[in-house]
Amino acid sequence: MDHSARVYDDITEMLPNEENPSPLVRLHRLVPQNGSELWAKLEWLNPFGSVKDRAAWEMVRDLEERGELGPGHPGRGLVEPTSGNTGISLAALAAVRGYPMRAVVPSKVPEEKKVLLRVLGADVDVVKDALCPLPGSEDGTIGLAKTYAKAQGHKYAMPNQYENRHNVDAHIRTTGPEIWRQTGGRVSHVFTSLGTCGTVTGLATFLKAKKPSVKVVAVQPSAGHDVPGLRNVSELDVSKLFDPALIDEILEVDFELAYVRARDLARAEGLLAGPSSGLIFEGARRVAERAPVECGVLIFCDNVFKYTSNMLKHLPELAVES
Repeated sequence: MDHSARVYDDITEMLPNEENPSPLVRLHRLVPQNGSELWAKLEWLNPFGSVKDRAAWEMVRDLEERGELGPGHPGRGLVEPTSGNTGISLAALAAVRGYPMRAVVPSKVPEEKKVLLRVLGADVDVVKDALCPLPGSEDGTIGLAKTYAKAQGHKYAMPNQYENRHNVDAHIRTTGPEIWRQTGGRVSHVFTSLGTCGTVTGLATFLKAKKPSVKVVAVQPSAGHDVPGLRNVSELDVSKLFDPALIDEILEVDFELAYVRARDLARAEGLLAGPSSGLIFEGARRVAERAPVECGVLIFCDNVFKYTSNMLKHLPELAVES
């Protein structure tokens, strides 16, 4: 493949790695003017639109390599509980590979994400559950997906992003090396969020091995939030990938600011970032206000297009008069 010419035989060749990284763009107008450098890593420019492309590809390849998917199991596909982005990435990969896909999503997931899953050909089960899937009854998102995988194992394999170490490995293999190379080893801080915790654990593992002084800051939304894909620490029982020893600071931000800062990033920096990116930016801005940040990298997980209904809910002034 030729990344310089941007010519590919297959969409999977566009997936990010050290030789084909997602872009790093410096922020200017919203950054404290004290010598701080904040850089946004634009994960929505991955082929399926989010940081979850990385984990999805790693988990699918592992299932194929172990013979859980592919010629040994004709007709077998994927089932996964998801608040949207991982499901979209898995559904896109399933389409490319010729696998069926079933996504089990909470009812409060934005309608835009449910539609995208259907556009990609996935069967979508919508169940009453927390915005981000939580462990609990078999009728919940995770419970129902596990029931499908257990009762119809001939039909479905479940990657299980909340427990699958390949979710972490994806960021050790790709995101961490990309950041190290893109910053020339200057990276001093990484700002990300908490969800499955694959991103934060993988980045911290790689970057702290390279440079122990790197500060890893996780930004969490306040309790009762409605920011899809993100979790407060109180909701992390579901994840087997969370390692607090790798995180230097967990900073809580009022979840309403996720939407306000997403708007601000668009208007001041020209970045069409989603609400999780808005929340992460606000956390990074606060850290930079305390003391200059030499070279901070912010993981901007996805763009705003999948959240326009949520943006209108929180910022009704965005509505256009008909």
